[in-house]
Amino acid sequence: MTATSHPLSAAVDNAPVELVARHLPWPLLVLLATAFGVLPWLGNDYWLNAILIPFLVLSLAGLGLNLLTGYTGQTSVGAAGFMAVGAFATYSLLLRVPGLPLPLALLGGGLIAAAVGFLFGIPSSRIKGFYLMVTTLAAQFFLEWVFTKFPWFYNYSSSGTISAPRLELFGYSLASPVGRYLLVLSTVVLLTWVAVNLVRSQVGRNWMAIRDMDTAAAVIGIPVDRYKRLAFAVSSFYLGVAGALWAFAYLGTASAGSFDINRSFQILFIIIIGGMGSIAGNFVGAAFISLLPIFLNQAGQWLFGGHVDAGQLQNLQKIIFGALIITFLIKEPEGLIRLLDNLRERLRVWPLRF
Repeated sequence: MTATSHPLSAAVDNAPVELVARHLPWPLLVLLATAFGVLPWLGNDYWLNAILIPFLVLSLAGLGLNLLTGYTGQTSVGAAGFMAVGAFATYSLLLRVPGLPLPLALLGGGLIAAAVGFLFGIPSSRIKGFYLMVTTLAAQFFLEWVFTKFPWFYNYSSSGTISAPRLELFGYSLASPVGRYLLVLSTVVLLTWVAVNLVRSQVGRNWMAIRDMDTAAAVIGIPVDRYKRLAFAVSSFYLGVAGALWAFAYLGTASAGSFDINRSFQILFIIIIGGMGSIAGNFVGAAFISLLPIFLNQAGQWLFGGHVDAGQLQNLQKIIFGALIITFLIKEPEGLIRLLDNLRERLRVWPLRF
């Protein structure tokens, strides 16, 4: 699938690697200034806890899967399993290593998830397509079973869940909604910047060559197997960090069931709807996935005024949600990011042509 770019990231996507860190487009600067300087003080607890934090974490998870599927062409439906690895590994590090700073715990959880992803990516050197998808599906169920079967991972809790330890950084508590939002936002911005530089580097170009035609990539000297496994490791690192943030900054408490197959499909839908091979598409897809159900719920309450059974209203929301996804995919298979790009091009020449 062809890589696309959003107007907020067009200058980044088309710039050399060494320029990415130096020159940012002004709309992106305005967006970052708003996210860091305005939203924490204007947003209420509901917006921060129920909308912005899950949106950012899902965007990060979508970015991790997109590096593997959108940029390297390796199909995976086990994203939530690697999120679970990151969450349980971070919890274990914070619990069993006294005084470990939170950033190092997140880094350690991500690295452990990367190691697990590297192991499950070894079969990618022999199989691909549908068979690789089945392998990642097996990884999803296996990891979910491991974190349910062995109590050591959840510290022998009778409920089988892990609870967020005290979130603090340099002595400052991050337990408040604003603190958790800034933690998630800072992590997402940093890892997105790393991903932008990564996909524009030689590693990213090799990944895209493998995605387009792995046989041709091998002919020109690219070590295909090594780069496929590297893609699994990097993708799992991002998913592991996203899983830790999902468990501790959003849910507060989590179990293996918090990272089930439905979560994997949700992340897969994010990159399909937003646009594969696009950094900005992950944020567009996450916004669609996380915000549209809230909008449909509010619209249903306003239209029917509580006269329709809640269960029927929820089923109606699922029907509308599915129909919209199908419509978008038929209209533009390259995702919403391509629709936004087309709209931007039309507005640029308006009113001469629209």
